[in-house]
Amino acid sequence: MIRPARSAVLSIAATCCLGMFAFAEPSKAAEAAGAASAGPVALQPHRAIYDLTLSRSSSGSGVSEMNGRLVYEFTGAVCEGFTQNMRFVTRATSSDGSEQLNDIRTSSFEEAGGERLDFSTTHNIDSQTQVTEGRAARTSGAKPASGTPGGQPSDKDTGAKAEPGVKVELKKPEARQLSLNAAVYFPIQHSLALLDIARAGGTKFEADLYDGSEKGDRVSATTTFVGKPSTEGNEALPASAKDKMANVRYWPIATSYFEKTAALAGQDAVPSHEMQARFYENGVSTRLVLDYGDFALKGELSEITFLPETKCGK
Repeated sequence: MIRPARSAVLSIAATCCLGMFAFAEPSKAAEAAGAASAGPVALQPHRAIYDLTLSRSSSGSGVSEMNGRLVYEFTGAVCEGFTQNMRFVTRATSSDGSEQLNDIRTSSFEEAGGERLDFSTTHNIDSQTQVTEGRAARTSGAKPASGTPGGQPSDKDTGAKAEPGVKVELKKPEARQLSLNAAVYFPIQHSLALLDIARAGGTKFEADLYDGSEKGDRVSATTTFVGKPSTEGNEALPASAKDKMANVRYWPIATSYFEKTAALAGQDAVPSHEMQARFYENGVSTRLVLDYGDFALKGELSEITFLPETKCGK
């Protein structure tokens, strides 16, 4: 995922990830939008490249220019688990002309069903490097539920009776154990749940999300609004996407991310950052907007490669 801080302009991408707006024939768009949901969600393995540009910035943001590139790779299937790899590089120019280079590389493996998440992030800011590495695993009986508060991470209490939940073992930046509420979702688990809700005609999804970002000790509350399904504009997709995605429907989504900390408990919630996208039924995202309040980035899909699919049960 991508964070709002200037030094970490980057934490939505690892969890979310995705043209010019044109219109498909009305009959085809209506047919795709009205199609009944059938069968389980199948995410398409792929490698996508997004060109990032500054969409807007306020006078107080300190950002005059920003551009970069996001390379995202997704592989796996329900019978073997899911792997995500991402590299997110941005170069920002401040109002005084100074530049800052951000380079984030993330890798994660998530067991199907969200039983375990292994994560690793290396964040280079100019000459400084921060590494986060760890594993989150559900204890017996721990399952998330949409709309259920996940609570803030707490240091492990070894003297208490074990309750269903999520146990986090951090290796870096320092060895540490954390306990999370059973209600938290892992990234792919969250994407699959969101697609299930969209396909069923739902318009809102609230969930707590844990992805191991920052220093691995952060849970985000998320609220996603889902628009109506459509195929309009698919003919404007990059040439590398058209063969497989011309008739795949998408949902316009807008997700707000809120920090869950004890210090903010009970206060009026203000999102730390927001993300908008067209979220396709095969798991691909396009037309990204990453909004940090005083500035926003736009991400345009420039190239996509569809990777071999695992045939489960064969």
